[in-house]
Amino acid sequence: MEDLLYIPKEYKSLLDLKQTEHAITIIKDSFQTFLSAELRLRRVTAPLFVLKGTGVNDDLNGIERPVTFPVRGLDDREVEVVHSLAKWKRMMLADYDIEPGYGIYTDMNAIRPDEDLDNTHSIYVDQWDWERHITERDRNLDYLKGVVSRIFEVMKRVEFVVYEKYPQLRPILPDHITFIHTEELYEMYPNLKAKEREDAVTKKYGAVFLIGIGGDLTNGEPHDGRAPDYDDWSTPTGNGRKGLNGDILLWNPVLRRAFEISSMGIRVNAEILKQQLAIRNQEYKESLMFHQRLLKGELTDSIGGGIGQSRLCMYFLHKAHIGEIQASIWPEKMRQKCRVNNIHLV
Repeated sequence: MEDLLYIPKEYKSLLDLKQTEHAITIIKDSFQTFLSAELRLRRVTAPLFVLKGTGVNDDLNGIERPVTFPVRGLDDREVEVVHSLAKWKRMMLADYDIEPGYGIYTDMNAIRPDEDLDNTHSIYVDQWDWERHITERDRNLDYLKGVVSRIFEVMKRVEFVVYEKYPQLRPILPDHITFIHTEELYEMYPNLKAKEREDAVTKKYGAVFLIGIGGDLTNGEPHDGRAPDYDDWSTPTGNGRKGLNGDILLWNPVLRRAFEISSMGIRVNAEILKQQLAIRNQEYKESLMFHQRLLKGELTDSIGGGIGQSRLCMYFLHKAHIGEIQASIWPEKMRQKCRVNNIHLV
């Protein structure tokens, strides 16, 4: 695993351990306050685990194994530690009867044991999961871009709050976020691999929203994997391109590469759900509890996503490793290599 570790040349944290913990509190408190006000989101309490076999857990790319265990009080029925709350939030919009133009957010804590551990990936995942009730007429690319721009403005506001407290952490976000489709990105850099394309375009613009994650490009491959039953990645959006979802990527000058902060999108309706399940040969999921509720019209149209808490703190505090922000488990060789290179894992 240590081979995945990147060591910035002559790295030294701009904050000591006490300052870091204080700055994390400032970032988390400020961001969720600004985000909830900007998107009109109400905080709700979220589960750490859900029943297996309901279709509620996030399948991510479809290959990651959830942590599973039996519960004696439920006759040993198995539950899964969540990967994210993409589908659970949508059910809560309906169950809480949230009106159009309003939504919910929560602190999501997850365990992803199949992550490749490196500077930005941990088996412990913490993010703000949010979901907003929209109408049918909002299911378009302009609406998606508008929400992305508002989230980016919240990021800029929080970055300035941190700078006011710790002037050594100079703002590095660009004035605006650039929107690029994955197909357009492939045309720009046809000889690069997907992650290399992300590095190139994010270095150029500073902040990018990459549209259309999950659907196949003209080369027959998706830019990156995305489960077929929450984000809409197959709706045509013009110029032969598809997708009403995407990732917020920032150029990270410490790590010298693209840095994913958020995965988000307009969610599937019943028609798109059936279409995308067929594309991925997963029609069997139509019988699961979540999918049945959606197909029966019990769930509202929505837009939502997750915003990495530790990653956002890592970016604003100019840290080299997510382990400088959160307490997790790392290979001993990685810990040793970090220690001798001034990267202090908590």
